[in-house]
Amino acid sequence: MVRWKAEAIWEAVSPLLPTFSVEILPEIDSTNTELMRRARAGQLEPVLLVAERQSAGRGRLGRTWSSGGDATQTDGGSLPSLTFSLGLPLVPQDWSGLSLAVGLSVVESLHPALQLKWPNDVWLQDRKLAGILIETANVGDVRYAVIGVGINILPRGDVPRLSTLPAALCEVLPNVDAPTALALVTAPLVNAIRRFASEGFGPLRTAFHARDLLYGRELVCSDGVTGIARGVDAIGALLVHTDHGLKKITSSEVSVRPVPAPTASTP
Repeated sequence: MVRWKAEAIWEAVSPLLPTFSVEILPEIDSTNTELMRRARAGQLEPVLLVAERQSAGRGRLGRTWSSGGDATQTDGGSLPSLTFSLGLPLVPQDWSGLSLAVGLSVVESLHPALQLKWPNDVWLQDRKLAGILIETANVGDVRYAVIGVGINILPRGDVPRLSTLPAALCEVLPNVDAPTALALVTAPLVNAIRRFASEGFGPLRTAFHARDLLYGRELVCSDGVTGIARGVDAIGALLVHTDHGLKKITSSEVSVRPVPAPTASTP
C-alpha cells in the first residue's frame, strides 16, 4: 500500500489556494483528462489529482505517457512513477513561458543534476526523466489551467519504441519514492505558478539558463531549422543561431532534439 502525504501537502498549500483539495486515485485514464472534464462541467476549484496508475496518459503533441505499471509490479510495492495534475484558475499577464516555469520549479525542488530540455521536459544525463503537459479550459469568464507532470521514480523495464532513453529519479535520490517526490514538488510548484501569474517568465530567465540542457548545442528542429541553441528570451521562446541569423521558436511550432555528439574514430 502506498502511503501518500496528502494531509501535509494540503496544509502547505491551502493557505495559498483557498478551497484547495488533494485527491489520490488508484487508477484513471489520465489525470489531465479528468481535470479537463471537470473544468468543462464547471468544477473550477484548485485541486491536486494524483493517480497511482494511468491507463491512457498523454504527453505533448499527442504522445502517450506510460505510468510504467503499478506498485504490485515493483520490488517492495513502490510506484515506478509519479503522475499528477494540478488544476487551478489562472489569470497571468502572459501565458508564454508557463511550461518553462513549471519545469524550473520541478528541477529546483528535486536535485541540482537535473536539467531542462525546452520546452517541457526534465532530463538527467541526456535521458528523459519527466515530462510536463499544460492544458487550459475556458469556462465563462474563467480560464482554468491543468498542469500535468509525470516523473520516472524507478528504472523502467518497458522501453519499447522510445526515441529517448528514460532516466529515473532514484539515480540521484536513492531513497526517493513517489509520495516523497510529490511532497517535495507540490508547494514550491504552487508558489512558482503564482509568481508566474504576477510577474511572467522574464524574472526566471537566468535561473532557466542555469538548467538549460540545450544551450550551446547543435539542434535539428522538426521544421528543418538547424543551428546552435542560445537560450530563451524573456517570454520563453527558444533562440537558435542559424546560418541566416537568430531565429525564435515557440512551443507551438516545433519540437527539438540535440544532435548526438560524434563518436571518436580510430586510426
